[in-house]
Amino acid sequence: MYVIFGEAKIEDLSSQLQTQATEKFKVLDLSNVIPKAEPSSLALDDEDVDEEGVEPKDIELVMTQAEVSRSKAVKSADGDIVSAIMELTN
Repeated sequence: MYVIFGEAKIEDLSSQLQTQATEKFKVLDLSNVIPKAEPSSLALDDEDVDEEGVEPKDIELVMTQAEVSRSKAVKSADGDIVSAIMELTN
């Protein structure tokens, strides 16, 4: 007769492979994959523009989607923000 102390564990190979795969993705550095807006080009075009008639949320949306400065977003967002975003991203 044998007496065994401890916890009975079953090896789950799929769980081990999944754990290894997640570790690989934790290590990856995606900073070189994601393009960043150039702050110098955004800062050069920072002039005062009349924002009358343009909603502030529309301006912010155009700025984030087209990655342009506030003045460019205001100039192009004259009511139709979809056209403004399309124009600025081409």
